[in-house]
Amino acid sequence: MTVTYLTTTIPYVNARPHLGFALELVQADVLARHGRQRGHEIRLLTGTDDNSLKNVLAAEAEGVPTQELVDRNADAFAALRGPLALSFDDFIRTSRDPRHRPGVERFWRACADSGDLYRKHYEGLYCVGCEQFYVASELRDGRCPEHDRRPQVVAEENWFFRLSRYQERLYDLISSGRLRIEPAGRRNEVLSFIAAGLDDFSVSRSRNRARGWGIPVPDGGDQVIYVWWDALGNYLTALDYGEDGPAYEHWWLHGDRRVHLLGKGVVRFHAVYWPAMLLSAGVPLPTELFVHDYLTVDGNKISKSSGTAVDPVTLVERFGTDAVRWWLLREVPRVGDADFTVDKLIATTNRDLANDLGNLVHRVVSMLHRYRDGRPVTGSETTPGAQALAAARREAAGQVDAALSNFDFRRAAAAIWSIVEEANRYVEIAQPWQLARAERDGHASAASQLDAALAVLIGACRDLAEHLAPFLPDAAARITAQCTSVDGRLPAAQPLFPRGDQAGW
Repeated sequence: MTVTYLTTTIPYVNARPHLGFALELVQADVLARHGRQRGHEIRLLTGTDDNSLKNVLAAEAEGVPTQELVDRNADAFAALRGPLALSFDDFIRTSRDPRHRPGVERFWRACADSGDLYRKHYEGLYCVGCEQFYVASELRDGRCPEHDRRPQVVAEENWFFRLSRYQERLYDLISSGRLRIEPAGRRNEVLSFIAAGLDDFSVSRSRNRARGWGIPVPDGGDQVIYVWWDALGNYLTALDYGEDGPAYEHWWLHGDRRVHLLGKGVVRFHAVYWPAMLLSAGVPLPTELFVHDYLTVDGNKISKSSGTAVDPVTLVERFGTDAVRWWLLREVPRVGDADFTVDKLIATTNRDLANDLGNLVHRVVSMLHRYRDGRPVTGSETTPGAQALAAARREAAGQVDAALSNFDFRRAAAAIWSIVEEANRYVEIAQPWQLARAERDGHASAASQLDAALAVLIGACRDLAEHLAPFLPDAAARITAQCTSVDGRLPAAQPLFPRGDQAGW
């Protein structure tokens, strides 16, 4: 049994959640559900990054206390569990969770004890949207490459972390694969960044510039801990690292896999800063980082601040959980941005769920009622014409395992869909309605042939429910219910997925 600790990033709560973060949540949920289905021990963590200057500024703009805005929006992120059918085991809030501050303080002191924290005066270009300093060469026409805004010039004395001390060790860990970064293009990007030379970075802010919001530097007087240092620590603090608790020992120190999911905009923090911080503190590194690209609207990154945000809850209210999850998993590539439109969501859902899968299950269950009074049948899995379907069923589990081990959700979905496609082809090959007519006409072998065809098809539907459970847990449960006999008979066939249009379903 593999012990795996899965985490998402924790988003700022300056606004309500958008579909871009829903992608990461759903991907993590699929990995967690799939691992549990395979008998592994899984812990899935998500949460919110409350201690950001972005949150403070958003509260000021709204004219409400920072904690009020943070609480309201953090609740909206936690509430995604229901609409998106998420199965996270833990949800951490960095401003409220009693585990967090003690863990951040312990981590800070561990790095200080390693001699990696020092104070110096610094002046630089700071993007509040990224909560990050940039050098001029990293800007695009003088603007932040993420937010297309000119950064502020900030000058103050802060605490710094000796990132430069860990350049060679980081390069070796990543290039050797001991810290696995996927996809390969992101690994190469990180290696190039490290090879160009690492500069120490600021890990605190003046209390004045932070508006008094955030975790104070231990014994630091006028400083609060930089939000990224604070936020990255959540992966440990949620395991009660501050108290050196048993969860930390089980999931981090002795677990088999420590997997972070993140977007491409925060690669530097997770693949360079965070591993160096862990090395300094004497804490094991994550084993894997999976970096997804962005969702876009009309080619622009979905974000809370750009006006391109798409509310996942509103989408679910209009089109349902299955439709939203399936589009994110079926249509978003492992590499490259994916452009979202409601029309694309509708087209994918109607094609795959309503037409291909929904019609298949409805036809099969209806034929069992029409020809066998709804009673389960048995027959040979090697019935003529079913070879391609049998191969798809036999190979799907291994293909899904391989795809998800490589964080390729679209390829995993395609492996499952090969069963749907082959089952629909087999319906046309076997033509159960013709076999039923031949049975009525007294042909001796027709009854056994019909039983065999129906047995193959209902077996395929049950396989689909099992394979789909990590991807579409609600739909999988409905398929299982339709294909499971109660008192010797299957329930009457019911439509699984309505067809949609712009108005909804």
